[in-house]
Amino acid sequence: MLIQKIFIPRLLFIGFGNVGQEVAGLFLAKNNIHPGLAYLKPQVVGIFTKTHGAVVNQAGINLEKAFNQFSKSNHFTQANPDYVNIPVLDAVQNLDYDCLVDVSGLSIKEKGEPAITFTREALKRGINVVSANKGPAAFAYNELKALAEKQGCKFLHESAVMDGAPVFNLYKDNLKGCKVTGLSGILNSTTNFILSKMEEGRTFENALKEAQKHGFVEDDYLNDIDGWDAAVKITILANQFMEASITPLEVLREGIGNITIEQVQNACERGYHLKVICRAFYELNKLYTRVAVEEVPDDHIFSKVSGTGSIIRIETDLMNPIMVVQENPSIRDTAYGIISDLLSIFTT
Repeated sequence: MLIQKIFIPRLLFIGFGNVGQEVAGLFLAKNNIHPGLAYLKPQVVGIFTKTHGAVVNQAGINLEKAFNQFSKSNHFTQANPDYVNIPVLDAVQNLDYDCLVDVSGLSIKEKGEPAITFTREALKRGINVVSANKGPAAFAYNELKALAEKQGCKFLHESAVMDGAPVFNLYKDNLKGCKVTGLSGILNSTTNFILSKMEEGRTFENALKEAQKHGFVEDDYLNDIDGWDAAVKITILANQFMEASITPLEVLREGIGNITIEQVQNACERGYHLKVICRAFYELNKLYTRVAVEEVPDDHIFSKVSGTGSIIRIETDLMNPIMVVQENPSIRDTAYGIISDLLSIFTT
């Protein structure tokens, strides 16, 4: 009988919101529920939040107790024996761990900081980084990739675009030798959900409140509404798939803040659907990127992607377009992206 090695990486978490707690829940689940995780038994040595406290134990915190406390009170307190009051950067630079797991929120205003600094400092120590925070990959990918390669560690971020769908793994492992010539798709769940609900007759405000209730809206909802989240995602894809070197600030960007229910329903009556479409394409050998509200014909596959669904269409020089479609992902999909990256690092 083949004996599988059990891997016990030491993890340091930054952030412990919906995604972080979902990851913790997967770690705590019994083996028979998710047998594919049986050989990954991580030891969490620290969890740091921006304003809700932190816990550290180099021997491994009691994750179940920490999870239960945070779920009930949304805070780590001094009642927890592992409670600490130290800066996150000190922890990143000095604690003993094998992988930094960043599930904190994106900051457009700060151009991806402080997540970029945390990622950089971990990589400088030769420590792996797995990030659901899109900032480092959007604003500093080329620098961080080069640093990880120099230090012999990994910088992975499968959850940064389309949650846990294997978009980056598809490109890395299955499109070898192909030159990507174009990208297009629906990459922001919030705006797609709101536009879908407006087609049903719901108001913009009502649809936004429902999206916030479900927990998939960015902490600053304007990042979604104004097209920043989508711009960040097409930036990440263009930089990696098309060897660009841009930031989200260079993406032509249009949001849905001024879209009315009359516009949405008028388009439907004419056989179209309003969708926020991300594009990266070459024109006269120059790369262009944009996020814009477009009228998509009813017979186009993009029009069938409703609710929180996403889709990416990849054009290459050697194959006809390939599409990855994600049907109404949940927080668990995002959490799986983190798990997938950890498995890539520690079980291969």
